[in-house]
Amino acid sequence: MKYWSLFIVLFLLVSFQEQQVSPPELGVYTSTDKDFLLDYFDETEDRLEDITDDLSGPQLAYKSAEDRWSISQVLEHIVLTEQALFKMTEELMAKEAAPERRSEIKASDEELISGVVDRSQKFQAPPDLQPTGKYADPEVALDDLEEQRKVILDFIKNTPEVDMRNHISDSPFGPIDVYQSLLFIAGHTARHTKQIEEILADPGFPE
Repeated sequence: MKYWSLFIVLFLLVSFQEQQVSPPELGVYTSTDKDFLLDYFDETEDRLEDITDDLSGPQLAYKSAEDRWSISQVLEHIVLTEQALFKMTEELMAKEAAPERRSEIKASDEELISGVVDRSQKFQAPPDLQPTGKYADPEVALDDLEEQRKVILDFIKNTPEVDMRNHISDSPFGPIDVYQSLLFIAGHTARHTKQIEEILADPGFPE
């Protein structure tokens, strides 16, 4: 569970503290069924693809400051993190279900998504999730993400929602279930898609 302690919990703890839940930017978060979860994965992937389509090498490599990531680095971080988060989800599903703990979950799905995509608090990723300069072409990164997501989507399609809801993990901001951890994976991509949008909007971004 090292990723919770080193990275994810940091911004979730801050985002959930005394936060007024703002309307999410993708979709209408009123459903808790698998169709909604699958749609959210599709929406986050489509949005990422839309804003990185046809970017040039200089655009991919552009940094607004020396200590900031390029779009290429953000894409690599997204791929690395989705892989790590899904591994954690699989480990949670392998444990015994605990339906008696359902009442302990305090964060709603809507609150979790809003907390994840909120970029008002920013933290440094741990070494294992730091980009190394793997991608010089956005299509390669998106292909890797798509292949990785096929595994995640198959998991969602083949796992009853009740099982996802009844497998519960402790985190520093409280218990969450597997369904919510999957929302977190897609939400993390939405969070960093916003980061790419910030890079694209920078005044120095190359034409």
